Amino acid sequence: MSENLTLFGPHKDFENIKHLDENGVEFWVARELMPILGYLRWENFEVTVKRAQKACLQSGQIVNDHFRDLTKMVKIGSSTVREVKDWKLDRYACYLIAQNGDPAKPQIAQAQSYFAIQTRKQEIHQQMNGNVKRLFIRNKVKEENKNLASTAKRAGVTKFGLFNDAGYLGLYGMKVKDIEAYKGIYKGELLDRAGSEELAANLFRITQTDAKLTKENIRGQEEASQTHYTVGSKVRQTIKEIGGVMPEQLPPEKHIKELKQGLKKIGKK
Repeated sequence: MSENLTLFGPHKDFENIKHLDENGVEFWVARELMPILGYLRWENFEVTVKRAQKACLQSGQIVNDHFRDLTKMVKIGSSTVREVKDWKLDRYACYLIAQNGDPAKPQIAQAQSYFAIQTRKQEIHQQMNGNVKRLFIRNKVKEENKNLASTAKRAGVTKFGLFNDAGYLGLYGMKVKDIEAYKGIYKGELLDRAGSEELAANLFRITQTDAKLTKENIRGQEEASQTHYTVGSKVRQTIKEIGGVMPEQLPPEKHIKELKQGLKKIGKK
């Protein structure tokens, strides 16, 4: 078994000794991990494991959730067996063991780099998921806003600025120009600087207003604007009742154009 850890992808030996329990959850066994990390004696490796457990406790984690005692019987002669101590480890436990190992060992140094890279890859993956979600909702908001504009036009709306402000007034408690001033963003940037949570609230406002205008056959500028305000107010009240953050209090995020550019760069990499 090779003791070298590659830094540019999952470590073959580390992944090869991975086990799956009856629920399909991955785990590793300490005595199998030991030689991969360059340890020859269990007594020395056990010291490292205990340091890792201490680090786990200090980080606010429950040690037994990551390091499970594992006892097994091994042969020490032709007909004699004895009980030996071991641990069932999750990926986080393996990471802590590498971080608390002997840095003089090249295997430990490489394992630390490996886990650092894997952690960063996971962070990027999570960030991408969040960005993709935000981009998806923003596109839906844009699409549904067009549908609402068409429905409002058929209902007799001619002053779309007043109509849109009514919806924002209901949801945010202020008109769009005041919302943008409050958030410190440029004119016309509100939805392009909104995060997923804020966009979702607006999406609900838009789709429900569209549905109400159509279902109740509402006609006229004043009636349509009042409907938009009422729906926005209902969404705001719901956010308040469930203990959510009011949309005007949600901080602006990077412009959606920057988000698209960032996703393109990550995709190319």
